[in-house]
Amino acid sequence: MLAFQASGPADAPVVVLGGSLGTTGTMWAPQVAALRDEFRVVAFDHRGHGGSPPLPGPYSLEDLGTDVLALLDHLGLDRVHYAGLSLGGMVGMWLAAHAPDRIDRLALLCTAAHLPPASGWHQRAATVRADGMGAIADAVVARWFTPGFRPDVVAGFTEALLVIDAEGYAGCCEAIAGMDLRPVLGSIGAPTLVIAGADDPATPPALAKTIVEGVRGAELVVLPDAAHLASVEQAGAVSALLHRHFTAG
Repeated sequence: MLAFQASGPADAPVVVLGGSLGTTGTMWAPQVAALRDEFRVVAFDHRGHGGSPPLPGPYSLEDLGTDVLALLDHLGLDRVHYAGLSLGGMVGMWLAAHAPDRIDRLALLCTAAHLPPASGWHQRAATVRADGMGAIADAVVARWFTPGFRPDVVAGFTEALLVIDAEGYAGCCEAIAGMDLRPVLGSIGAPTLVIAGADDPATPPALAKTIVEGVRGAELVVLPDAAHLASVEQAGAVSALLHRHFTAG
């Protein structure tokens, strides 16, 4: 079972938050604070991340998606709003395409429907299995924030990445390597907001445009002065966009 933290009124509409590869649900702290007065907010950890136990890899995106469905079942949640960043967004697209009755409104942040080359993800998985998280931490976190962003925040995310389980991280890398959601984008019926960071080197805005072109009626917002963890670097703007999207309709 995935680890999670829930806050907000028990009888309010539910927003589920899925984080990026190498983070935990705590990455959503600004959004939880902004949404919890009106929503029941559930932020979870992917398998092998934070409090969620690792399983031997490789994983598939279907594995990660069914983890979330099992969590929803455990919590007795039939239908939820969902926001996911990077890997969390990939899981969100899988859920909206394969379990459409469970997803009401969808928000996808700094993510992609396909992220080749697969060889790069397999190499990263092999590196952390052989040498630990320290072998990739600085290079990975450098892509999460624009140059000069608050050094204390950058250091905190680096320290948190170092304690992610190497096998869990590697298995999730392999899920990304095998992912191609482009064929199912057209089947997503949930109202969808796509947010990109203008300065994101990991999932640049062109990849967000591919999602918007594939998901009927999807809206695209590109945030300036934001790299991959736009929910942290532009926390206020992202929180406002999510609030608008989840209170619409």
